[in-house]
Amino acid sequence: MQSEESKVICIGWHKTGTTTMGDALAILGYNVTGARLDLAENLLQGKIDSAINVAQNFDALQDVPWAALYKELDCEFPNSKFILTVRNEKSWLLSAQKHFKSKHTKMREYLYGTGSIDGNEDIYLKRYQKHYSEVKEYFKDRPEDIITMDFKNGDGWNKLCKFLDQPIPKKSFPHSNKGKHNYNIKDKIREQLRKILPAWLKEWRLDILVKLGYPDKRNRFNNKEFNVKEMQKYQNLNN
Repeated sequence: MQSEESKVICIGWHKTGTTTMGDALAILGYNVTGARLDLAENLLQGKIDSAINVAQNFDALQDVPWAALYKELDCEFPNSKFILTVRNEKSWLLSAQKHFKSKHTKMREYLYGTGSIDGNEDIYLKRYQKHYSEVKEYFKDRPEDIITMDFKNGDGWNKLCKFLDQPIPKKSFPHSNKGKHNYNIKDKIREQLRKILPAWLKEWRLDILVKLGYPDKRNRFNNKEFNVKEMQKYQNLNN
């Protein structure tokens, strides 16, 4: 059964600026969800109903598994807008290796057929390439429904807001999850402070801010609770 409600769906593969995209959509006023690692088990069994049910609760989707489900989401939510974030292949693979390391996850098992990138770099890269090739083919006759965002080339508010028919915010376009090679002076100072502060103090500070009514930035994509539980399972799996 199709939903009458359209969505904004970021179908760029993970590690291509999906967090930046999510933050930009949140600034524009969309209710965004991000990675939902807990959906992997059902998806591995070919069950997508749980993912569709989650998607129904949000205006915008980004990260995994949403990028891999673009065809199903297109059918379920007609007239949606799709955003394809892109990144140089070599840069993407290096970032994936640094971020995923040797850890195995069910979500990566669903996406790549194998849960760990170690020793499977070629498989991961081919899946990445396959995704972009298939997306371009799928939308080749529907250019009005999709936009490509390349943050390295300076794509930002002008391009995004024109596509979504939204006014340009007064805030600067976000640049989230920066690699250290892109840090400015302020970023470098923050990084040094993170290294100095013990983990318990950082957690305590965040908890206090939440109790005082400040939003929990760790949950800005409405997924923290689900992902924390799933990551606890992964810790047992990888130990």
